[in-house]
Parts: sequence; structure tokens; C-alpha cells
Amino acid sequence: MGRQEWLLYVGLAGLSWGTYVPLIFYGGNELGGKPGSRFMAILCVGLAYFLIAVVFPLYMFLTKQYDWPEMSATGLTFSALAGVAGAIGALCVIFATKSAVASAREQGLDPSHYKLYIAPLIFGLAPIINTVVSSLWHPKPGQPFHFAVDLPGWKMWLGIILVGAGAALVLFSKEEAESGKSSAKPAAVAAVSTKPEARP
Repeated sequence: MGRQEWLLYVGLAGLSWGTYVPLIFYGGNELGGKPGSRFMAILCVGLAYFLIAVVFPLYMFLTKQYDWPEMSATGLTFSALAGVAGAIGALCVIFATKSAVASAREQGLDPSHYKLYIAPLIFGLAPIINTVVSSLWHPKPGQPFHFAVDLPGWKMWLGIILVGAGAALVLFSKEEAESGKSSAKPAAVAAVSTKPEARP
């Protein structure tokens, strides 16, 4: 693909992260939908990470397809912190789902009433937080804690907010539509079950 190959990987990364929340929601539901099943879902995520992010890189190094990099404490620490951030984010999705469902039930609402806000808020906030962090944190080689205020112009801020708001609205409308379909099915089943049987 030459010079445009990077676009393929951008698309695959967006596809992977964009499908993460729906996949783990469905996986947890198929495992029973209880708190324990959510942790089983996250355990499966961890196993997948182990195979893709541990076994595969080790294979590439051990087969000498890539040389071992320089092992600096700073590089290893911050690379590990990236993994910690990803794992904490995955756990927070689980806890957010549990809390949202419990809160809705306490108020006598449909269990998915607050749950449908989770993905829109996560993916709406992410680009804004990324821009804020990148505008304040400017690490240099050997200086990880180098901070400076380097704020972008108003057009970039507006664009980031619009992207976040657009992602939130798109995901919210999707979750809302799916929630409406799932609530309509039980109503249809109830209507059929209450229909008087025809007698000969």
C-alpha cells in the first residue's frame, strides 16, 4: 500500500476500540449478566491481551525478526502505565455498567436506562481529555515530567468538542434504538401470552 498503509492501521485501531464496549457488553450478558460474569468477560479480555500483547511481541523478539530495544526504566515504566490505563478503563466499564443498572432498578426504571449513556460519554470524553493532556504534558527524552501550557487555537478546541459531541450523540442514538427494541420484545411477548385461547 506504500505511503497510505498507515490509514489501514488507523482504521483497524478505530474499529478495535470502537467495537470494544459493545463486544464486552454482549459477552457479559451471554455469560449470565451477573457481576461475576462481567469479571469473567474482563478475564477473557486479559487472556486476549496476553496472547496478542505478550506472546506475539516475545515471538517477534525471540525469532530475531526485531532486535531487543534499549531497556530504560522510564520507557518500561510509562509503557506499563499505558497498559494500566487500558486495564483500568476496561474495569471501569464493568463497574459503570453494574452501577448504572443498579441505580436504574432502585428508581424503578428500565435496567438499561442509564447504561445507554456509558459508551457515548466514554468516547465523547476521550478526545477532549487526550487534547488537554497533550496540551499540558510535553515529555522529552530523559525528562518525563516536563509540563508547559501549549494550548491550541479556538478552532481546534471547537473541533475536538464537536467530535466528542458527535461521537456521544451517534452512540447515544444507537444505544437508545437498541434499548427500545429490547423493551418492545417483552411487551410483545406479554401481549401474546395474555391473549385468550381460542376454544373449539
